[in-house]
Amino acid sequence: MERRFTGAGVLAGLIAGLVSFVYARIFIEPQVRLAIDYEEERSHAESVLSGEHAHEHEIYSRTVQENIGAGVGTVVFAVAMGALFAVAFTVLWAYVGRRWPAADPRAVAAGLGAVAFVAVIGVPYFVYPPNPPAVGEEDTIGARSGAYLTLTLVSVALMVVAVILGCRLADRIGGLWSGVTSAVVYLVGVTITAALLPEFKEIPGPVMDGDRIVGAGFPGQVVADFRVYAIANQVLLWTVLTVAFVALLGVMMRRSKVSDRTLAEVGA
Repeated sequence: MERRFTGAGVLAGLIAGLVSFVYARIFIEPQVRLAIDYEEERSHAESVLSGEHAHEHEIYSRTVQENIGAGVGTVVFAVAMGALFAVAFTVLWAYVGRRWPAADPRAVAAGLGAVAFVAVIGVPYFVYPPNPPAVGEEDTIGARSGAYLTLTLVSVALMVVAVILGCRLADRIGGLWSGVTSAVVYLVGVTITAALLPEFKEIPGPVMDGDRIVGAGFPGQVVADFRVYAIANQVLLWTVLTVAFVALLGVMMRRSKVSDRTLAEVGA
C-alpha cells in the first residue's frame, strides 16, 4: 500500500508540475523578461557612469531557459513534493486510520494538502516574498537563502507539532477547540521565528549621477505582479497535486472494494 501511495504522489506531482509550468510560462515569464530588460538597462546606465563596459555571454539562450530549463525545474520540484506528500500521508493515515477507523482517507489527504501548503509555501512566502531577477544584492544571497530555509524548516516542524497536538487533544476538548489550539501554537511559533530572522529590502533604486537620475529604479509594478503570479502558481500547483492525489485515492479505494467483493464471492 505504501508503494501505491508513493506512486500516486509521484503521478499527482507530475500532473501538478505540468499544469504549473503552463501557468508560469503564460503569466510569470513575461514578468521575468521585464526584469531582465531592466537589468540590462541598469547595467548600461552604470557602465556609462563608470566608463567600463561589461560583456556577459549567456551559457543558455533565453528560449532554452524559459522553456526547457523552467519546465524541467518545475516538474522535478512538483514530483519531489508529490513524493514527500505521499510519505507524509502514509505516516499520517497510519495514525488516523488506526485511531479513527471511520475516517475517510480522502478527507485526510485534503487536510494534509492544506496544512502542507501553509507550512511549506504560505508562511515562508509571506515573510520572504519571491523577487524577480535583478532584485537583491549578490552579497546577501547566502543570508537570504539561509533565512528562507530556516523559516521553512521551522514552519514544517511546528506544523508537525501542531498536527500531533490537535490529534491528541481532539478526544479531550473536541475537534474545533483542538484545531484552534493547534493553530494558535503554530502561529505563535512562526511569528516568533520570523521576528528573530533578518529582513531584506533590496529593490534597486535609481542610478544616480550626483543629483541627476541616469537610470530608473526597479519598476514596482513588476515586483508586485511577479509576487502575485508566483504565489498564485504555488496555490495552483498544490491544489492540483492534492486534488489529483485524492482522486487517485478514490480509484484505489474502489478497486480495493471490488477486489474484496470478488474474494467474498469466490469464498462463498
